[in-house]
Amino acid sequence: MPISTIDTFLKKESASGIILMFAAVFAMILANSPWAHWYALLLDVPVVVSVGKLEIAKPLLLWINDGLMALFFFLIGLELKREFLEGDLSQPGQITLPAVGALGGMAIPALCYVALNYDNPNAINGWAIPTATDIAFALGILAIIGSKVPLQLKVFLTSLAIFDDLGAIVIIALFYTEQLSMLSLVIAAAMLTILFTLNRYNITSTSPYIFIGVILWIAVLKSGVHATLAGVALAFFIPMKGKGDEPSPLKSLEENLHTTIAFVVLPIFAFANAGISFAGVGLEQITSPVPLGIILGLVVGKQVGVFGFCFIAIKLGFAKLPTNVNWKLLYGVSLLCGVGFTMSLFIGSLAFEQSANSPIFQDRLGIVIGSLISGIIGYFVIKSAVKKL
Repeated sequence: MPISTIDTFLKKESASGIILMFAAVFAMILANSPWAHWYALLLDVPVVVSVGKLEIAKPLLLWINDGLMALFFFLIGLELKREFLEGDLSQPGQITLPAVGALGGMAIPALCYVALNYDNPNAINGWAIPTATDIAFALGILAIIGSKVPLQLKVFLTSLAIFDDLGAIVIIALFYTEQLSMLSLVIAAAMLTILFTLNRYNITSTSPYIFIGVILWIAVLKSGVHATLAGVALAFFIPMKGKGDEPSPLKSLEENLHTTIAFVVLPIFAFANAGISFAGVGLEQITSPVPLGIILGLVVGKQVGVFGFCFIAIKLGFAKLPTNVNWKLLYGVSLLCGVGFTMSLFIGSLAFEQSANSPIFQDRLGIVIGSLISGIIGYFVIKSAVKKL
């Protein structure tokens, strides 16, 4: 990816992270204000789409989490395909360090959570919550620090977050799937076959892909597999190259979607999911196993996993520090990986939405506190490091 393209991408992500912060804070203010009831009513508004015998009826919150977030995962899929075909992740030498860091940044936080919740069959479902990294939030914090932050550090963080997103996709597919409907799965398989055929015959118009993709999303939604995975699957079939002098269909879609996702979809998701009431919240609630496991996972597990695995890989000669990045900067960015926010909230909604005694609000409390601590410490570590550059 050319430097100018990387710079443009990072600026958009940074600005999106700052807007995400405002959306989340606004949601928390509403949830702890006299308008809290209206905020809850808004998210519970029933929205029904019906065509003949086909009916999709969900509250507004689930339309956001299952529908709008499918667009977000579609964009992630486009980015993954481009990066692996011709981006920074297409070169084996460039992917080792972020891949190893992402692996450690998922494994150690999950172990931290499990260590505190292994004996609770309901709470254990949230083991994947602290494995996520919110790239927009993290880059937003780097943007606040200023222009002295090396571009290579931002690229490393972005590459690590891409592997983190790939891990989240695998986790959702394997561990957060409900009871399956075979008829819906057959329809979804048929749609995937059509998408494969369109790609093989080099159909570069995106319209038929989007049309089939909508049917695929409905089928996956009804199948019991989480609907957002339809967005990822669709992205993998979008052609990379256009015919003749045509622009790349994949790159055009990615460019057109990125602004909408960054500045509309993700802030709406943050607003809908970050509204936590702090009424009656004290030390006892914060130190209960679910929020404490998430806090430990994000604050301790992430930095130990990312920095520790990267340190070992570099010392063993499997990878090397990026240009202009020293150990203190690498440690600072490992702390920023503990800002889980958007993806952590999303995984939390999957882990606990169907539970009888749902710890969903404890989960959100842990995510907010853990992300806040990681972001603040990471900010000061990196700010201190760039002063010496």
